[in-house]
Amino acid sequence: MLKQKSKILFSRAQRHIPGGVNSPVRAFRSVGGEPRFIRSGKGSHVTDVDGRHYIDYLGSWGPLILGHCPAKVQSALRAQLALGTSFGASTENEVVLAEMIAGAIPSIEKVRLVNSGTEATMSAIRLARAFTGRNKIIKFDGCYHGHVDSLLVKAGSGVATLGLPDSAGVQPQECSSTFSIPYNDADTVQRALELNRSEIAAVIVEPVAGSAGVLVPPVGYLERLRAITEKHGILLIFDEVITGFGRLGKPFGWQRLGVVPDLVTTAKGINSGTVPMGAVFARAGLYEAFMQGPQQGIEFAHGYTYSAHPLACAASLATLDVYRDEGLLERVTALEKHWEDALHSLKGVGAVMDVRNIGLMGAVELEPRAGAPGARGFDTHVKTFFEEDVLIRFTGDILAMSPPLIVSTSQIDEIVERLRRVLERIE
Repeated sequence: MLKQKSKILFSRAQRHIPGGVNSPVRAFRSVGGEPRFIRSGKGSHVTDVDGRHYIDYLGSWGPLILGHCPAKVQSALRAQLALGTSFGASTENEVVLAEMIAGAIPSIEKVRLVNSGTEATMSAIRLARAFTGRNKIIKFDGCYHGHVDSLLVKAGSGVATLGLPDSAGVQPQECSSTFSIPYNDADTVQRALELNRSEIAAVIVEPVAGSAGVLVPPVGYLERLRAITEKHGILLIFDEVITGFGRLGKPFGWQRLGVVPDLVTTAKGINSGTVPMGAVFARAGLYEAFMQGPQQGIEFAHGYTYSAHPLACAASLATLDVYRDEGLLERVTALEKHWEDALHSLKGVGAVMDVRNIGLMGAVELEPRAGAPGARGFDTHVKTFFEEDVLIRFTGDILAMSPPLIVSTSQIDEIVERLRRVLERIE
């Protein structure tokens, strides 16, 4: 049926799914080959409409912790279909989920359930501004915080990104409410806070900069950020949309790296990407600050129609059960050395100039072509998909991978071998 109507479908779909890769951040004009439409998935693999199988090491940028279509989560979803959105009224699933998360994670007191990582970031920023009475936010170049980033460059809305090309004058533009600082540059954070401490509400950072290409922070860097923000009464927000729920071998990156933030944003792994969902976690003390005013007043007027949707909560509860019952955190710890050795075997292959990894995150960085940065990474990404049937992600000349936590050592070896074949023939 699809092939019979291919002219109509492809003319529409190529605006959205060129090459079979569906993404709102894709170089549509350059992707070659006949479009491929993914129809189903199971575990670490997906299948297109023609029955061709692919290894999914893109993991839709990290949420597929349990792989595609985990049986227990599917059962929970079917059982929950009797109830739609519950905005304005709590459900049992919502309460149980929030209590389970808060009870299991040290230093986390309150949980706010939303629909996505973007909404989690928006909520955390609004919480920080309301709590501190300040407006400006420090973020880091290359760190991606969902499509909140789109809002941070709209000067007309009163929020704009401020680039800091040098470290001398850390002064905001008049309309700016966001500083943007190179990742790992704590000195500039210190100077920005000293010059603008009365205006800055929070610092937001990925504990491991996933979208920037798996940038692992230097030893002591996050500890310094924590010390700087505490000194100036600034909130520290960890964006754990990618690193949360086990990808680093601990429930959250801050636990692996030993630094406790004030707010945590998360999504993706909260229900293994089965239903859109996100959350904000808050440390003790933040919640009480909002419990003021008249009894009938709304303490924090910020929410979404589908916040804590019963279907998403059911999927999350089932996902957390699988994490526990199958020992997936322990599994990451056991697999991490094999994952590291396999990735680092690519050093010196073709144009590979660096390899990075932590937990079950990994990146292979390629030497840029002269005058064409990003071109070699893009070509490798396309060839890996079309010629080796593997889904990975590229950021410029960096190839990034985030396999499901159910991955096996043989599958790790297979993906690395397929990527090696592509790297050996890429010019």
